[in-house]
Amino acid sequence: MSTERTEHISSRRARHHPLAPPAWLLQGLKPSTAPIPWAAVARAAIALSAPLAVGFALDEPEYGALVSMGALSGVIGDTADAYRMRVLNIAVPQCFGAVGVALGTLVYGHGWLAVAVLTLIALVSGMISSIGTVASVSGLLLLLNAVIGAGIPMPEPWWTAPLLLSAGGLFVLALSLLGWPLRGRQPERAAVAATYRALADALEAAGHPGSAYDERRLEVTVALNQAYDLVLGRRARVHGRSPSLVRMLAQLNVVIPLVEAAPAAHLRGRPLPPEIPAAVRSLATAVEEGRTGTPVLDLPAAHTPAERAVDAALRHAARIVYLAEPDPYNVDDRLGRPAALRVRARRAVRDMMLSKASWRYGLRLALCIGLAQVLVSVIEFERSYWVALTVTFVLKPDFGSVFSRAVLRALGTAGGLVIAAAVLAEVPRGWAVVPVMMVLAGLIPAFSVKGYAFQTAAITPVILLLSDMLNHQGFDLIRPRLLDSLIGCAITLVAGYLLWPESWHTRIGDRLADTVYDAARYVERAFAPVADEAAHAAARTARLQARRRIYRDLSGVRSEFQRALTEPPPTGARAAAWWPLVVAVERIVDATTAARVRVNHGAAPPDADEVERIARQLRELAGRVRSSTVPVRVEAEPPGDASSVLAPVHQEVAAARAIAQPEP
Repeated sequence: MSTERTEHISSRRARHHPLAPPAWLLQGLKPSTAPIPWAAVARAAIALSAPLAVGFALDEPEYGALVSMGALSGVIGDTADAYRMRVLNIAVPQCFGAVGVALGTLVYGHGWLAVAVLTLIALVSGMISSIGTVASVSGLLLLLNAVIGAGIPMPEPWWTAPLLLSAGGLFVLALSLLGWPLRGRQPERAAVAATYRALADALEAAGHPGSAYDERRLEVTVALNQAYDLVLGRRARVHGRSPSLVRMLAQLNVVIPLVEAAPAAHLRGRPLPPEIPAAVRSLATAVEEGRTGTPVLDLPAAHTPAERAVDAALRHAARIVYLAEPDPYNVDDRLGRPAALRVRARRAVRDMMLSKASWRYGLRLALCIGLAQVLVSVIEFERSYWVALTVTFVLKPDFGSVFSRAVLRALGTAGGLVIAAAVLAEVPRGWAVVPVMMVLAGLIPAFSVKGYAFQTAAITPVILLLSDMLNHQGFDLIRPRLLDSLIGCAITLVAGYLLWPESWHTRIGDRLADTVYDAARYVERAFAPVADEAAHAAARTARLQARRRIYRDLSGVRSEFQRALTEPPPTGARAAAWWPLVVAVERIVDATTAARVRVNHGAAPPDADEVERIARQLRELAGRVRSSTVPVRVEAEPPGDASSVLAPVHQEVAAARAIAQPEP
């Protein structure tokens, strides 16, 4: 039984104790093991404290607070490794944030007009958030800054606040790009090297019993996705051919045959010689250091098809890694070359306008923001913008489970208010705020990687301290902010969660069913007959792209299920019940890839009838997943020929079909 499955069973058993907190809450409160990004900590400390110091020096503390508030949004978006991606992640959302605060400032104090405008902005914000990561942050800042502009009096004229907020975000961008001239290509090169190291760990675990190999293979998938995103994303914005980018892409492409050979090596049931993972790690070092020359490999003799596959892939990878100038016309993009930015933008807007999910989320967010603004307009609230801010943060779909996030938001806000209360009570307004802000700002990136509740606890005192610079309420801010947060969480839970059955009665198996169906098509494509050498090359490229898409989709399915696991019953329980099938589908794809590799290196190809039989079983399984709310045992068909190259695939398909209904 895998480690993941054991952890889920243990968590379910822990809930049997009457005093034990629910598992979804414990999972949200458990800090992540991700390392602290110290460079981002230093940037945040400087970016938020320096504007305050300048503001005090110029006797304009309100202006300094607005610049720091803009820097805060830049710090939240400062999550990319590659420098070109940082430009997009920080600069583009700042433009939307400037528009948002301008619109909010123009409707400040206009009652129902402000309610209507903020509701409309919430609809637009929610819809554009579905496009992608940069668009999600842009939609977030559009709405957040609009709410702040409509809730806090800003300096005159109206364009002052957008200008100052944008200056703060651009200050963060400037700090994040300081190292570009010295290490411009280092993030991409490090990502490619990380892929080789993750693969070396997987090859080292191959052939050993237990779940170590499965976990290492998942790490390879994540590393490969990140590396391709960085290299191809950078290449799409560079006119012409850059030799360094061509070389990195070639080094990344030649790791694919090794990734394909890993499942075949694992299924043979014997560990690989230690020289093989050691050689892959040496290639990782060569990639990172930019070495060229002639590779020296001391590998054991290869005998079986799996061993020959690993040996051939490793020797080819070594030649390309050490090659100074790969042929730029012989380097294809394994995931397909990205379309032009204008084409992708047009396609994204079209998909957004035609997407039911995009409209549903936009309407949910607009409903919650509208209710929040109506409530604070009808009932007297003190500085009530915090209610809408809470709704915006909690109802972000790509931040995790709405239900658990609402609870974690309340807990995180309470923790942050304790810190804010101490600061506002003990630190006098003035220069003493600058070192305090430096410490508090540095906590934001340090706590953000640990979890949502920790991020909320870090951001809350910073926003309150900056708000105090604008409205001078001091310690009196504490009690209203806690009440506003609870009201915002309540609005989100009722109007953004309970009123939408898809939130708590969702068929979380639908996306998994799509992936099972794609696995059936991959099996057919992997063993489809080809007429000539040209068709063989085209078929191989199509197989590579199909396998990469399946693994990427499975990575997304895993993320979706992990979010669902943090939901209360019934969604969380259903996700836990379906989880073994997620692992089973990954193993089916692995076994299919291993079979294809063995055929490429001498094994007898399977009959067309056998391939069609496996594909039919997978399609039937996909239909059952789509039509069921819980896994149900499927009667197993007689096993195939044990000597067939597809025998491991038959075993994995049978295991997936034999998943039993979970105990109540």
